[in-house]
Amino acid sequence: MPSLTAAAVGDPHELIDHYLPTPGGYDEMRTAEGALRPHWRYFLEALRTLGPSGIESRWREARRLIRDNGVTYNLCDDPQGVSRPWELDLLPVLIRSDEWAQLERGLIQRAELLNQLLLDLYGPRTLIAGGLLPAELIDAYPGYLLPCHGLQIAGGRPLVHCAMDLTRDAAGRWRVIGDRTQNPSGSGYALENRVVLSRVMPSLFRDSHVHRLAGFYRSMRRALTRLAPRQAPAARIVVLTPGPSSEAYFEHAYLANYLGYNLVQGADLSVRDGALWLRTLGRLERIDAVLRRVEDACCDPLELQEDSQLGVPGLVQAVRAGNVTVANALGSAVLEHPGLMAFLPRLCQHLLGEDLLLPDIPTWWCGDAGHRARVLEDLDALIIKPAGSPPGERCLLPRQMEPAARAALIARIQAEPHRFVAQEYIVPSTSPALIGRRLEPRPTVLRTFLVAEEEGYAVMPGGLSRVAPERDAPMISSRLGGLGKDTWVLASEPERQETLLGGADLLAPAVIQESEVSSRVADNLFWIGRYAERAEGMVRLLRIAIFELSERQGYLRSDDMAGCIHALLQAVTHEDGVDDARRLHDPTPEMLALIADPRHPGSLPQTLQALGLAAWSVRERLSADTWRVVNEIERHLHALTRHPPIEIGRALDELDPLVTALVAFSALTHENMTHNEGWHFIAAGRRLERGLNTAALLRRTLVRVGREHEENLLIEAVLGVTDSLITYRRRYQAGTRVGALLDLVFRDETNPRSLAYQLGQLEQLCRKMPSDEPSGGRPVIDRLILQGLTGVRLAEIDRLIRPARNGVKRVALQRLLAKLEGQLAALSDALTAQYFRHEEQPHALLGRAVRGPR
Repeated sequence: MPSLTAAAVGDPHELIDHYLPTPGGYDEMRTAEGALRPHWRYFLEALRTLGPSGIESRWREARRLIRDNGVTYNLCDDPQGVSRPWELDLLPVLIRSDEWAQLERGLIQRAELLNQLLLDLYGPRTLIAGGLLPAELIDAYPGYLLPCHGLQIAGGRPLVHCAMDLTRDAAGRWRVIGDRTQNPSGSGYALENRVVLSRVMPSLFRDSHVHRLAGFYRSMRRALTRLAPRQAPAARIVVLTPGPSSEAYFEHAYLANYLGYNLVQGADLSVRDGALWLRTLGRLERIDAVLRRVEDACCDPLELQEDSQLGVPGLVQAVRAGNVTVANALGSAVLEHPGLMAFLPRLCQHLLGEDLLLPDIPTWWCGDAGHRARVLEDLDALIIKPAGSPPGERCLLPRQMEPAARAALIARIQAEPHRFVAQEYIVPSTSPALIGRRLEPRPTVLRTFLVAEEEGYAVMPGGLSRVAPERDAPMISSRLGGLGKDTWVLASEPERQETLLGGADLLAPAVIQESEVSSRVADNLFWIGRYAERAEGMVRLLRIAIFELSERQGYLRSDDMAGCIHALLQAVTHEDGVDDARRLHDPTPEMLALIADPRHPGSLPQTLQALGLAAWSVRERLSADTWRVVNEIERHLHALTRHPPIEIGRALDELDPLVTALVAFSALTHENMTHNEGWHFIAAGRRLERGLNTAALLRRTLVRVGREHEENLLIEAVLGVTDSLITYRRRYQAGTRVGALLDLVFRDETNPRSLAYQLGQLEQLCRKMPSDEPSGGRPVIDRLILQGLTGVRLAEIDRLIRPARNGVKRVALQRLLAKLEGQLAALSDALTAQYFRHEEQPHALLGRAVRGPR
């Protein structure tokens, strides 16, 4: 949405005085004669009352909420990558309650019709046998999956939820321009739009008496529970996502959290003995229903698309056995065939005995000879849709084509007519958007959502409206840069406030067993802990190195400073042999690269990027407050990489707030996350990484014996990095000594920054992790921790600080710290081998009886 400024909106009357609806189309706010529609008056008066500054502040607040909540819609080829913010227009689309009631009847009828059609196409196929549908229309469409023919659906509703895209014609009549039945997206964005607008304009939202959305999601939860082969309280339901690379991954995580379901990927699931199981760390957990966000053909590489890595081998067989229900039913993409619209009026009469209440845009399927002749005769007045093209793909506009391209299109239609559908071009309806100084009309599409109830379908009161950023855009799509809008259905009296948590749900138990984490989730949580600790430790070390380099250079002898900088540079780069004379003479370029260059090996941006990717992969596990901190860390990352500091002193201005954000992230994961199985892994990752960092820091700074001033300088630097300086000064008052430092940072099990403390915490955390070792055995993880902790506890500080005979190194300290680093690295490998790597064993997809694993 174009940015506003305080001067963007002048006289409030200018908001609508120059608002001119598109000729030949329908506008939501104004009639063709220029009159303001009555149900818009209160809203516009409220905008006038807000004035320019009020509108500007609310727009900024909406943008902040979207940014803090991490609302994204990702495009694979978008330069903003996986963090492309969701674009929300501040103005909602307003619809009268009486008009909505009429539209709702048409939507419910259409959903019933599509459901009956789906049952017939994957069942008796009487519509094809009776000549009501051409066989080629269905069988040649890639969305029709023959392996799914005959699958039984619980309750006779394979179409559990669906969406329909609508616009108005010039007369204001709603027309369907597309059906979304495979894995309809957008309901999560509609909910987020509502949350944002109700927060930035609370009184306006309340006084407008807007219909609430929570009831629709309660219906969705009830529908999925009813479909599960095992009814509540035993039923387990998951949301299946393609993963973080999906453009709508935010929505997948958002809905999973809101509905209270686990978010899973195909690799988390397994079919065994004809049932679907979630592979958790300690056991397999039976799954009864799947709300999928993966395309039909990708759901089962065994029977559908063999090269898919998104699905679960054997899923079709598990559905066929009646042990799991998938919503929507596999194969429902066939209902998205645009050519079906040409046959729906007749099918509605045949299947429901009624006229179609909600008409489509006039449609012709070129596989029919009569339709094809009509299309070729009036080609320039139509839009051509290749059947089977992805939803949102650009349609073909023959009137805008070059003669050669137009002739080629005609040849393709004549050669493969069944692959093309034509629709009448209509001017899309428009709604107001705040552009520059005033409101301007923009083409609008409304996506409505329905979910199956016991006796019919429930309709979300409103939906997701999308507007084109340009006035003459031929298509409206989030993939093509459309803006989201909330949709307000205005009631005649105040609406009762609702929440998904409110009200009794007789199908759901009061308390259910919390699902354990999958191997993939545990892996990502473990590395979140490691990357967060690695980044924090690196920032602390860089700050100390910068301070020593820039603030104290004039007060100490150059030899002492060189030795200190040499040791700190080794600690920062994790290189033991830093002897490049140029880097030691002027370490500033190396340190600036570590701070801001994402291409530099081991740099801070690389670590922060890895942290962001791991957090994104388990987004549903992080609270809203935690995610705001993740976004804050990402903003610091962008600031570092887009505007890197050119002076070493300026780098502190970027590093100081970054370490604060990283500490906040650590505190939120510790204090706000339930200390369950997943938390054990994020905490273990943090403790293991801190132990490795501390051991490496001590080895690179204390092993070499230096002059008194140099060692004092290094000891103070180590105390600063480990945040132990205050305790040291209070406890040890005889000056800076290596032995005192080791007592505090190496052996003190009460110091949260000490090496001993990390090992002690790892011992407790790993003891709580699931284990299948026989009682009395000592698994490799326990052995490694015990060896490390025993080595620290039995270490003699006086012996460790004693130099070797040549007086150059503390060999005993070097050996012990190197051994501890090796043990911690081996512990990381052991955790990975036991919990994060899974080799599939051969197993039967279907057995006589469904039984749980041991």
